[in-house]
Amino acid sequence: MAQHPAWCSLKQAATELAAVQAKDGSVAEASDHAHAAAQIEVIKASVTELAPYFPHDGRYLELLVRDFTRWVDAGLGIPDFLDSLMAFNPQDQRINGLGHLVVFPMYTQNGSTSRHVEAVLVDVIWPEFIGELEAGDYSNKLFVPLRFIDFTAGYDTNSAVLFPESVSVRETPTFTWGAIFQDREAARFRRVLREAMAVTRLELPADALEMLDNQALTTETFVMWDLIHDRTHMRGDLPFDPFMIKQRMPFFLYSLEELRCDLTAYRESVAVEHDEKASPEARKQAKLVQYAVIFDRIFRFAITGPRVRNYDGLGGQLLFAWLHQHHVLHWTDTKLTIDWDQVPDVVIALGAQIEELYWRSIDRPKLAHWLAAYELVSATVTPNPASTWAKGPEALPLTAPLREITDQVMDDEFPLSMFFEALEKKMRTVIDSTAGITGTTAA
Repeated sequence: MAQHPAWCSLKQAATELAAVQAKDGSVAEASDHAHAAAQIEVIKASVTELAPYFPHDGRYLELLVRDFTRWVDAGLGIPDFLDSLMAFNPQDQRINGLGHLVVFPMYTQNGSTSRHVEAVLVDVIWPEFIGELEAGDYSNKLFVPLRFIDFTAGYDTNSAVLFPESVSVRETPTFTWGAIFQDREAARFRRVLREAMAVTRLELPADALEMLDNQALTTETFVMWDLIHDRTHMRGDLPFDPFMIKQRMPFFLYSLEELRCDLTAYRESVAVEHDEKASPEARKQAKLVQYAVIFDRIFRFAITGPRVRNYDGLGGQLLFAWLHQHHVLHWTDTKLTIDWDQVPDVVIALGAQIEELYWRSIDRPKLAHWLAAYELVSATVTPNPASTWAKGPEALPLTAPLREITDQVMDDEFPLSMFFEALEKKMRTVIDSTAGITGTTAA
């Protein structure tokens, strides 16, 4: 399908259209309208030609053509693709290998912040053991795991998600699905882990080593991880909304929320691994999820991206420091070793601390929750010596509006340790090389 002439035409037309779109998705310059309209005609014709390959998306593709037509007729202002978006429901048919053609004006997280027209060819990843888990204790009707086939420039980046909230629409609907490209997650994990092993002289257990040589196996491991992670965000004893949607708050709170979900996936994977009622495949993958959570967090998350409110980076730093300070991870004689038999109890204990913080915060004012969260993180990861927050509550303007207290958090409130500073320099080239990677690239 990636070589189909209609797809190639669509991809080229979307690329040329994006070049004349403004950040909000509109075609601002009147002199560009004729060219933009011509590219949209190519996109519409290509979608129509490709539609028979995707009969399960027939209504969506029909409305997609109509939305493009309406956009041109309205003068190419800010695009509105609500009608076609609402007709696209990939969560309703999670069938292994089922393909989708996805075309929307949208931004791509960790890619482009502009709502340009992007086009993606994908297929669904839904192995039997995932269906077993999702039908049991890990129901997640919104979760759609995907594999890249081909894509436009917005996805030739670090972006590994496809979320409906990124699409340009006239009003915000109730979102009913979220998709993650597990083949990209698995491919960059394998590349980064292989390099980290060489740099740190880490010796992996045999079952963890198998992931380095098997893209399909690792992809399914990430599907299981994300299935549980994704459903965790709105489950548990939460301080109302753990993301504080559209609220400005210290970035370390986002660190704790993402880490809580990962550590829940870790804990539940330990449970599945030892569940004699689970299928052999589920139990095998559950063990691999545990390796993936630890290695991705400490080797990739901790040193990826800028040091500006990097909440995923801080989560990786926290997990590494926790393991080190509980004497199950050792950096001795410039060699990294891990006591694997002791790791589960230590990792689960960190998750329990975060859950205790959340449970207690149900009865706390917001600022008190923030201070308690900072205390939890700073007890393990050393803050910047110049930090006002590190001096304690008495140094903060506690009677000021919360945004002013948030402003006291430094961009790099928790700098990299000496270990991670050295590791980042050695790993930088490999981490940068994973932008745009797919399972096919890795193979």
